Amino acid sequence: MPKYFTVEEANRTLPLVRRIVGDIMSTHADLLRRSDEFRVLESGSEASVARRSELDRELRQLTDTVNSFIDELTDIGAQFKGFEGGLVDFFSILDGRPVFLCWKMGEAAIEWYHELNAGYRGRQLLPAHLSQPGE
Repeated sequence: MPKYFTVEEANRTLPLVRRIVGDIMSTHADLLRRSDEFRVLESGSEASVARRSELDRELRQLTDTVNSFIDELTDIGAQFKGFEGGLVDFFSILDGRPVFLCWKMGEAAIEWYHELNAGYRGRQLLPAHLSQPGE
């Protein structure tokens, strides 16, 4: 059963969510760099076989680390939605229907929502009375 957030509750989680998403993004970037190195190494030489083996272990460890960060967000009740922008959604109720409050890395507060099936492209500004701090 998902946890439903008010805008205020979701905004209160943002300091922790920002740190976790920052960790996800930096670890994922490291994972991509090592993955690129793994792909371009020529197999055959003893040195490249050893490096590929080392990279394979590192890739598995980095993948586990990213997954553990995503699990932390899930434990909070947030859903990680994308590496590209550091997207996070929170279940909420707006006008009696379930929606996602939508936040991405770099935004100061939650000011957007979208329908459950709309995704990021369907983002809409929250009604003014909901996006005001302290209300």
